[in-house]
Amino acid sequence: MIQKYLAEIIGTFALVFCGTGAIIINQEASGVITHVGIAITFGLIVAAMIYTIGDISGAHLNPAVTLAFYVAKVFPFKEIIPYILSQGIGAFLASFTLKFLFPHNQKLGATIPTGTEMQSFILEFILTFILMFVIIHVAKGSKEQGMFAGIAIGGVVLLEAMFAGPISGASMNPIRSFAPAVISGHLEHSWIYLIAPILGATAAVGCWMVLKPDSKN
Repeated sequence: MIQKYLAEIIGTFALVFCGTGAIIINQEASGVITHVGIAITFGLIVAAMIYTIGDISGAHLNPAVTLAFYVAKVFPFKEIIPYILSQGIGAFLASFTLKFLFPHNQKLGATIPTGTEMQSFILEFILTFILMFVIIHVAKGSKEQGMFAGIAIGGVVLLEAMFAGPISGASMNPIRSFAPAVISGHLEHSWIYLIAPILGATAAVGCWMVLKPDSKN
């Protein structure tokens, strides 16, 4: 059982370290990575972690995904807190490491809306809905679908970060946003990234439960 928690720690560390690290280094290096490069980084690290630790922990890397899997009745209640704690440890270790490496960076990759809070809330809800809709289908679909899980899920993360990142940050992940927000002291918009992804992921599971072949309407 400890292997699952360690896998979630490592996987979430890698996600936050590489993803928010790309944002920080882009700022430090005068935009050399670019917005496109940041989106690609997020997509690639998610895909890599799915193929690396997917067989161990399922590679949730995201409290919203963990909670949504529980709502879908494919994840045990007793594992929710250990998984979320593991994800938190990984995310905070990554943000602490980036703070050590780049002590003068003010935001540390925290997600901050560029428009209104409601605009970003709705965006994050829809983005997470789409992401979880893909995750639940490839995770609980045919074996052939599962083989392409990393490509499908990483591709969705890349796609959504590409077009929505400049407005809401395209977080889709409470702990990915909360850890850098706490370490950098930018907590003013955290409620968006804590609530909207959980609601969006849960709504996606509701749709999956209606659409799956064995559902009884």
